[in-house]
Amino acid sequence: MGIPAQVFTAVPDAPYEMVLCGGSAGSVRTAAGFAVTVTAGLEALERADTVVVPGYAPHRREVPAAVLEALAEARARGRRLVSVCTGAFALAAAGVLDGCTATTHWLFADDLAARYPRVSVDPRVLYVDEGQVLTSAGVAAGIDLCLHLVRRDLGAATANAAARTVVAAPHRDGGQAQYIRRPLAGAANGSTLAPTREWALAHLHEPLTVRRLAAHAHMAPRTFARHFVAESGTTPLRWLLAARLDRARELLESTGLPVDQVAERCGLGSPSNLRLHFRRALGTSPTAYRASFGAPAP
Repeated sequence: MGIPAQVFTAVPDAPYEMVLCGGSAGSVRTAAGFAVTVTAGLEALERADTVVVPGYAPHRREVPAAVLEALAEARARGRRLVSVCTGAFALAAAGVLDGCTATTHWLFADDLAARYPRVSVDPRVLYVDEGQVLTSAGVAAGIDLCLHLVRRDLGAATANAAARTVVAAPHRDGGQAQYIRRPLAGAANGSTLAPTREWALAHLHEPLTVRRLAAHAHMAPRTFARHFVAESGTTPLRWLLAARLDRARELLESTGLPVDQVAERCGLGSPSNLRLHFRRALGTSPTAYRASFGAPAP
């Protein structure tokens, strides 16, 4: 419950208004043992643009019919519905996830798929964006999803600013399978590749290979790649592509540079390569993205 509140209130200039609602207003005891004050009942959903359902325990407990009805009606009105962790079970019970791909914490993914066969459950990802309906995996993945929503609403620069405020990665391109495996001994002993990632971010415009990154980290390439996946949850090359796309977004939002110069500065080389990866990752073109999120002309 605290993750969306923390992320959305960290957005510069406070464009989001947060309301905590429940079956009725009043004090509600949490699974953690403390109580929270719910300020509104289900009527708040009628005014909401985005409805976020947090995780809850036990995840199999029956959700009140009035809550399920309110969630279904919110979707019918075209509102955006979001779940963190096991909150996906409430959306599924309300029929909101029927015909959609969704995710939840990997421990409960099989149960979600078995209980709601009309939902296509993908346990390998951090979050799923189906447009109007979005679901995230374990608790920390809720941060990734909320930052994704800010990026979708307000652009990469604003999402990056919010990420810095909450000390989170602006974009984490990885699956949740990383959390199932035991971490490598090197990572447990305190070694980190953060300096190499910081160095790479300052040299995105240059040719960067796994061998060059490994040399910076003073590791053999195969050892470096293994440690990189253990720390970041993705491969070095996939991480580089995500970082370059983030840089391209920032340049498109904040500068008037031609697309060919944007492609060169972010390390994607050519306008056609930039357009290809933009289309694959974001479903749009650099020009259309700039039209939506670029700073207005003076």
